[in-house]
Amino acid sequence: MNWPVKVLVVDDSAFSRRLLLDILKADPGIRVVGYARNGQEALEKVASLQPQVVTLDLEMPVMDGLATLKSLMASHPVAVIMLSAHTAAGAEVTIKALELGAVDFVLKPVKPGDVQELASILPEKIKAAARVQVGRLCRGKPCREIIPAPFISPRQGRVEVVAFGTSTGGPAALQEVLTALPGDLPAGIVIVQHMPPGFTGPLARRLNELAALEIREAAAGDIIRPGLALIAPAGKQMLLERQAGGVQVQLAAEAEVPTLFKPSVDVLMLSVARIYGSRSLGVILTGMGNDGVRGLKAIKEQGGLVLAQDEGTCIVYGMPRAAVEAGLADQVLPLPAIAGAIVSLVAPRP
Repeated sequence: MNWPVKVLVVDDSAFSRRLLLDILKADPGIRVVGYARNGQEALEKVASLQPQVVTLDLEMPVMDGLATLKSLMASHPVAVIMLSAHTAAGAEVTIKALELGAVDFVLKPVKPGDVQELASILPEKIKAAARVQVGRLCRGKPCREIIPAPFISPRQGRVEVVAFGTSTGGPAALQEVLTALPGDLPAGIVIVQHMPPGFTGPLARRLNELAALEIREAAAGDIIRPGLALIAPAGKQMLLERQAGGVQVQLAAEAEVPTLFKPSVDVLMLSVARIYGSRSLGVILTGMGNDGVRGLKAIKEQGGLVLAQDEGTCIVYGMPRAAVEAGLADQVLPLPAIAGAIVSLVAPRP
């Protein structure tokens, strides 16, 4: 890795460019090599300046962000962080950008406090993006083929619920795994994807369009059932509780266990371990940090199983690394093999 990280800022707004330049120039680990005012200019400057990371606005004249991203991935693959608007339309387009190969996104500031938040998270996201091997980036065509994985025998009976946790790179990883699963999968699925409020709904709708499974954003009172995948709504903690009608989703404003994330992988998986015990499967995918380690440990202590995505297919090998280094993973698998492993565990061979 070459430091400082070379960054190209692409935005048609002079105010936004100045804001981004001020934030990035304040970090000694980042060097802004230039800026572009539209997509066409961005393509020319990426070719000549060879940045490691591009910050890319979605709404621009001449060539918008999505068209620019498609061209970059085809001609000059580079790690891209999108700048997204706080709108439903902005969320939908951002989900599409992540599908096409963007590494991550940040929200455009709309009030004074947002600028401080952007200044705290954007440099770290850029440094993480600079470590990504661009050859790993999804380019909009997930693998839907199930690749067999070495068989693992469940401890006691078959798996009844699969709990996913993921962050950076997660939308594309979830797309690859979930679209490879059959619609009649005999287990329920619950998912935490770190995202700001307003983005998990569009993600669920997009995945539902592509997968044979039913996939939607979870609501309080939803029943866990086979063939249904529920994504925790951003800004809430998702837990499971056993009620008379079955295992239900509960949403909370805060968590009983300390956590930086809302939703938190740990919070969900701790409740999965408590409710399903040895019939639970935790799957930890690409992402920064170590959210999920406590929850996966609880699943293991109850006799459940854990799968971790391998370093070679992760966009960011943070959350899976933490699980592997803690000795929690029963298998460490490349992303295309994870769906096959799940199928073998929820409908195990005799």
